[in-house]
Amino acid sequence: MTELPGIVITGASGRMGQMLIRLVSASGKARLVGCVVREGHPWVGRDVGAAMGGAPLGVAVTDDPLQAFARAQAVIDFSSPSATVEFAGLAAQARAVHVIGTTGLESDHLHKISWAAHHAVIIRAGNMSLGVNLLVRLTRKVAQALDADWDVEIVEAHHRMKVDAPSGTALMLGQAAADGRGIDLDSARVSGRDGITGARDRGSIGFAAIRGGDVVGEHDVIFAADGERIVLRHIATDRAIFARGALRAALWGQSAKPGQYDMMDVLGL
Repeated sequence: MTELPGIVITGASGRMGQMLIRLVSASGKARLVGCVVREGHPWVGRDVGAAMGGAPLGVAVTDDPLQAFARAQAVIDFSSPSATVEFAGLAAQARAVHVIGTTGLESDHLHKISWAAHHAVIIRAGNMSLGVNLLVRLTRKVAQALDADWDVEIVEAHHRMKVDAPSGTALMLGQAAADGRGIDLDSARVSGRDGITGARDRGSIGFAAIRGGDVVGEHDVIFAADGERIVLRHIATDRAIFARGALRAALWGQSAKPGQYDMMDVLGL
């Protein structure tokens, strides 16, 4: 029987990291072989299960990603942009599938990640859930069907601790709308209106971000014309949907060739 693929979780002490650790350990589809935290973190050297307040899992926490990745067939990474760039290079050296759920990545980060994809499978998505990826596909199809007389606005809400805006999911949706219309998102994007802004530019794609409480994630794509509106909505109530999607991506990537992929590829959409 073929051994189950070994998976390393980065950002192991965070909410998503701990959820992924529990999911992978209980999945029966993969093995937890490493947990990475930042240098000097108090969890370093401890059994990750005990550090999380539960039963030992037989995996020690480390702040040495290279050592951890060497034992892995996949790395699931919900960390920071600078850390993700570093992890991309190390995962490529280890020829491990790199599943990236990190948001806030800028063009320089993406350029460096693309180089790593020459040597390893990289699966990157602003959102790993099936529902959101279906919403992305629907957004593109609706945008294709409607002309610029229909204004596009994307409204997203997240918990008070989220550090980037618009969210990675909102940007995915904006890109889908731009692709549907055959336009460049950077040229059409309008974010954070304030003060006397003047009339809305025809064909622009607006973004608005709400932050508060413990909101997991809510996204509305609004197509508004004179006399009518179409609203496409996704509401996430449990972060487990992102963890399940990330594990599915890590397993799917085992049979893929080096290159960059997204959840549309994983889900066959």
